[in-house]
Amino acid sequence: MIRLAEATKAVFRHRRPEPWCWAVVVKAACDGTHTSWDVDQAVSQAGPAVSAHADLIAESLGRGSVYRDNVLALALAGMGDVRALPALRRLADDNRLPGDRPRVHILAALPAAELLPVVRPVLRRDPERTALLELLALWGPAAAPAVPEVMRVMDTPYAYDALRALGRIGPPAAVAADRLAAYATGRDPGAGRPHTRLAAWAHWKVTGDPTLALDVCAAAVRSGTASHGLPFLADLGPLAAAHADPVLHMTESAGAWTRVAAAHAYWRITGDPAPAIPVLLAEVDPAWTGSPSMPVREAVHRLGEMGAPAGSAASLLRGLLAQEERLSRPFAGVRILADQAYVRTLTEALERIAPGDEAAPLRRWWK
Repeated sequence: MIRLAEATKAVFRHRRPEPWCWAVVVKAACDGTHTSWDVDQAVSQAGPAVSAHADLIAESLGRGSVYRDNVLALALAGMGDVRALPALRRLADDNRLPGDRPRVHILAALPAAELLPVVRPVLRRDPERTALLELLALWGPAAAPAVPEVMRVMDTPYAYDALRALGRIGPPAAVAADRLAAYATGRDPGAGRPHTRLAAWAHWKVTGDPTLALDVCAAAVRSGTASHGLPFLADLGPLAAAHADPVLHMTESAGAWTRVAAAHAYWRITGDPAPAIPVLLAEVDPAWTGSPSMPVREAVHRLGEMGAPAGSAASLLRGLLAQEERLSRPFAGVRILADQAYVRTLTEALERIAPGDEAAPLRRWWK
């Protein structure tokens, strides 16, 4: 018991715990002896960190409770291991398929073609399972078979997630183009609802025609509400050149998230990284604990997109990646997931900013 408690504490706290720690925690989760909520949460979040124990986890499925199958299926899913699918099908039939957003990010590691037949009936039965729409957005074009289910959600209070998923699916969702245009322009029966900018952006992504998106974003700039549309302006890039000056002005906003979004949008619109890099660097706080109120991970991601011109960030990012302790702010149910996501963002940013540098071996541990 003492050894298990020590191992559980280590895997939650450290990015690179000793291998025996994960071995002890996985064994406890698989055989059900001396297990605990902490053990189960650690294993379900572990992903590639427990890939050495994938066979044991797969063999243990179906030998315990539905709850334990949920834990072990998530562990396999996080590795992209299709042996999770039979358990996920059973869970879906019992309406127990994970439906919170952190867990659907785990499911996204599985092939869309394999998991969509499990997800689509759930969405048909319960369109309010909006976290599953996040899963479809993560899969992008591969989620195209689920477009009919997504379009049904446009008529509900959960339209935001449906619009986002359709935009991420892109051209394979072209059947939704007229509905998206009606939503964006107010011709939809649900006119007056929010998210018109998102609908216009989705229309552009599914049709390839930016006219509507540019019109809606221009109206937002004129009305003084452009900050909410900065991600769409960024996606439009040089097509939104007429809005470069207002976007640059917003890099001095009082809100950190707005500053980061404006810096990214200005670079995407103009191709000029010089004004954006200092704004983004200022938000990369080495003492960040993981609080979602601060756009640290977002700033790192945007610096990585800039690549070599953001070379001044490389040493800072190396230092952040070398830290041994995980982010402390997220509660235990998502702590490992949140830290893994941050590490991936740091890793990918460094690989684009300084490819092949001497920190590469350190950055491979999570894969």
